[in-house]
Amino acid sequence: MIAKVRGTLDHKAPGEVIVDVGGVGYQLYTALSVFYRLPEVGEPVSLLVYTHVREDAIQLFGFFDPAEKQAFTLLTGVSGIGPRLALNILSGLAAGELLAALRDGDVARLVSIPGIGKRMADRMIVELRDKIAGLPESAPQSAAVDPGVRGDAVSALVNLGYRRADADRVVRRLLDQGTADLETVLKEALRQLSL
Repeated sequence: MIAKVRGTLDHKAPGEVIVDVGGVGYQLYTALSVFYRLPEVGEPVSLLVYTHVREDAIQLFGFFDPAEKQAFTLLTGVSGIGPRLALNILSGLAAGELLAALRDGDVARLVSIPGIGKRMADRMIVELRDKIAGLPESAPQSAAVDPGVRGDAVSALVNLGYRRADADRVVRRLLDQGTADLETVLKEALRQLSL
């Protein structure tokens, strides 16, 4: 099993990367949160890897930190959630936020993720609540950010015609990545939402 890949970033696109390790290119599927943190093509990169073996394929999924990989592993253990849906969930919700939503039984937060309906959100909470009980709380990601920035940014994007769920997802991701001032959040959110 491949657990980690370190090499040169050969290609990156939303959802997948190719890492050149000694002349061999490894294709890894990634969440959008990983894609936005990647270095430029040609620069060194190191990713934790989850190896998924199927009858017809071996797929690699890449993560920057152990919390992302652990959340992915927990999600794929839920009935009805495969690796692709697990990546989609982590693209819409950071690992720490996901664990908080599961602990709090926040169905509304979970159904804001594309591809997750109420029944799936309920199943995730029921199947994962006990499994995450022993996990440590994540370090606060956006707690140091002025709480008004998130609300103001989401409100501005909704007023520009974007769906609230999409605006909230992008703003949360940017705040989790350390973007803190309203102007920068809005500029980057508009860029990401227009892709």
